[in-house]
Amino acid sequence: MSGEILRVGDLKCRKNFVPLPYRRVSYQPYAGRMSEAAIMDHLGSREVYRRTDIVILHNPAGEHAVAAVQRAESESLFTRVEAVEVLALPGDCVFLESAETDPANPSALAALARARGVGPDRTAVVQGAFDHINIIHRPDPLVVRVVEVAPPEPPKLFAMARHVLGYAQLPPIRLDLERIELRELCASVKPEAYLVPCRSGGLDQLGAPVHFLDERPPVRLPWTLIGCERSLQFHRHYYGDEPPRVEMCPRRLTSALERPTLLKCCLLEFDIELEGRTAIVPWGADLAMVERALRLLLPEVDHA
Repeated sequence: MSGEILRVGDLKCRKNFVPLPYRRVSYQPYAGRMSEAAIMDHLGSREVYRRTDIVILHNPAGEHAVAAVQRAESESLFTRVEAVEVLALPGDCVFLESAETDPANPSALAALARARGVGPDRTAVVQGAFDHINIIHRPDPLVVRVVEVAPPEPPKLFAMARHVLGYAQLPPIRLDLERIELRELCASVKPEAYLVPCRSGGLDQLGAPVHFLDERPPVRLPWTLIGCERSLQFHRHYYGDEPPRVEMCPRRLTSALERPTLLKCCLLEFDIELEGRTAIVPWGADLAMVERALRLLLPEVDHA
């Protein structure tokens, strides 16, 4: 993107605009009037570095304004400005400092803007990690509902999706966790004993003896299975019958909504399924699969 010419004219209305790589952003002192006309006149008469697309102007009063510049085609180190579009004046521009925020990560910028109360009609100028500066214009991230069982803590799929957003080149996304509390499911029945899928679920104290399906208990007991269809299949194979069961599959317990949703299902083993606005990954999904699922949930728009 850095070698292309940015075309101005419609950026002001674009949501979630984050210039990447952020070397496209120039942070400059400015002593003139913070008006659209004055800024356009100031920048229109200047030359810019051949990779500069966004100029942030700041003055001694602590005010900031953001403008996009359209460069002339040139191989020279500096080139003239052909057009200017003012994206935000001081009244709509908020300067944020956060040494923990990666200025190259759109989701991190959106999260910071939300935490600091910057709404979708404003522009955040962020001085982030390494004192590097970037912007997020009109932050309005895609909200993805993540439906996952807990424990463990944090819920595994939610933690994986959050990790993906830390490195993947994705438009701004905000994760909204919808927890399925396994202890509440267990408390919905009063069996003589529980059979749960594995020890990693953190369900070892439930008020009745707890057994673990993945350890294949040698004696069939009068337990209630807290598990999904795949666990039931294992039980049939091990013991030749079907015990009382409490469903725990996010796919079965989640109502379909017209909003992007990420969840997992043990019946999937190698691929991702998309049902409407829901992306389903296998129980053993890796980070690459979670990233691919998130990409499937993106609206088909230009996120440049």
